[in-house]
Amino acid sequence: MPSHRRQMLANLACSVLEHGRVKTTEAKAKEVKPMVEKLITMGKAGDLNSRRVVISQLSNKQISYKLFNEIGPKYADRPGGYTRIIHIGPRQGDAAEMVYLELV
Repeated sequence: MPSHRRQMLANLACSVLEHGRVKTTEAKAKEVKPMVEKLITMGKAGDLNSRRVVISQLSNKQISYKLFNEIGPKYADRPGGYTRIIHIGPRQGDAAEMVYLELV
């Protein structure tokens, strides 16, 4: 995967974890959803290796601290399915399908 694409997905994942909900295109949401799910699973584990992997993928220490201290414990008893995609219709300019990607 090209570095600019990887960084774009990492920024989108950071926004989802920071705000809990983002408005984006359907293609981007489907691309970043598995990444966010894996990050939350690592946040639940909380061991040193998980922390290092998350910091290297997100390159944002504040968001990774929030992931391990707030988001991970919140989903401790949930076996998966931490995010959902809600369709909101086409975008005005180019009719791209827009969705909300949010934490459950």
